[in-house]
Amino acid sequence: MQFLRSAYQRFAALIHELLKFGTVGAIAFVIDFGGTNLLRFGVGMGPLFSKVVATIVAATFAYMGNRFWTYRHREQSGLAREYVLFFLLNGIGLLPSLITIGFVTYTLGLHDTLSYNIAQAVGLALGTLFRLWSYKKWVFLAAPQLAEESVEGAGVRPHPEVKAQADPLTTR
Repeated sequence: MQFLRSAYQRFAALIHELLKFGTVGAIAFVIDFGGTNLLRFGVGMGPLFSKVVATIVAATFAYMGNRFWTYRHREQSGLAREYVLFFLLNGIGLLPSLITIGFVTYTLGLHDTLSYNIAQAVGLALGTLFRLWSYKKWVFLAAPQLAEESVEGAGVRPHPEVKAQADPLTTR
């Protein structure tokens, strides 16, 4: 039981962050997937353009949800910087969807709803993996004190000699 409690304490912040990221992502998924289908088959926009427009709307929602809920405890490096970087990374994350949709539509010549949605789902899954990694690395930076606490909470403490060697002001 102590092992489980210790493991939970070590990973609680990560678990909560992943749950929040997943919630925001699920809502953004509905906006993206549903919006793409509405624009493609309801309004009659092109397959790639409908994906781009719906992704922009979903990404705007995802940025707001992640910045002000999921990663609100993380360091803020400026709203303008984060917003531009977030959309740049979303543009890169959009590429797998555009490639799969373009391949299915233009190379294979499949224009039905099912083929379109399978291509969209494959591309979205690949793009989501990239987004999860890139947001934490470049957009929503770890708060300095939380990073130190998580290392200490995990029971990782530098050896006193290593710490002394790392500090150039420490003399022996």
